[in-house]
Amino acid sequence: MGLIATQPITGPTAWRAADFADDQTWIFELSTTHIAEIRPALATVKATGLTFPDFGKGDFALPTLGPALAGIMADLETGPGFKLLRGIPVEATADADNDIICWGLGLHMGKAVRQNPQGDLIGRVMNVGDLTDRQTRVYETNAYLPYHTDPTNVVGLLCIRQAKSGGISSLVSSASLYNELLATHPEYLSCLYRPMFYPHLGGDRPGLSPVFSYHKRQLTCHYLRQYLELGHDMIGTPLSPFELEAFARIDAILLDASTHLDMMNPGDLQLVNNFAEMQSRSSCEDFRKIERRLKKLRLWLRCENARELGYDFRGREGFPAPKTT
Repeated sequence: MGLIATQPITGPTAWRAADFADDQTWIFELSTTHIAEIRPALATVKATGLTFPDFGKGDFALPTLGPALAGIMADLETGPGFKLLRGIPVEATADADNDIICWGLGLHMGKAVRQNPQGDLIGRVMNVGDLTDRQTRVYETNAYLPYHTDPTNVVGLLCIRQAKSGGISSLVSSASLYNELLATHPEYLSCLYRPMFYPHLGGDRPGLSPVFSYHKRQLTCHYLRQYLELGHDMIGTPLSPFELEAFARIDAILLDASTHLDMMNPGDLQLVNNFAEMQSRSSCEDFRKIERRLKKLRLWLRCENARELGYDFRGREGFPAPKTT
């Protein structure tokens, strides 16, 4: 176990919803120039016969939006830890075109990493999974997706369609969560710094990781209660009552409306520093026809300016390449 932060985390990452009541600087509205760059970039890729993911940054030129994206990625490490890009032209385009747009934007922001054992580079957040299977990834259902972090640096979520109702994306500051625990239940912190078993960390068996890591004066968080419980069940080492109490306190803080910020409409791209923020999605009522259901395209990105992680948080770069037979 590394260092434990015994003082509140300060700075822009330690935000609460009220901090943005009169502040819209977290929204980046694409200009007409930016939008006008995306359409010809898409046309160029299609004209050359290329498809996702078999094209590079040079094939999807964004003369002014590209540098703006690079600046936003730098801000994710020094600012509040998230940004919402608004106005991406997706509603009238086909699925293959949306893949190209999502991938092309990602090429200007970082290096994509794989999101599952199958090696997917774009995750399709849709209600197509089996809720009765504990191995089903929650984002593949219409169920409530609890606040969590993913094993990557930055998560990009491009909204293509919203659900009939619900399905709202929400963010919480990991630093503010930590500060609340420190102020009200500091006794839980020791167990939350100890490695616990998680599935979906890249290997066939659950890997070890703490919920919190404090390294070079920066707090990093990795949490999804469902996977922690599943990981310990798979190993045959149940979580202790004290650890479950700690999780219950975390969940209570996360569900407090004063802690989180809700967002996302079609054409919005949510960018999140996964080391500093936790994400959630409300349950949704979806349409019967699959082609009308909620759909979001997800990128996991590794960025050049990502913070250095402590030894206990090494290897947070998605899944390894699928094994070939």
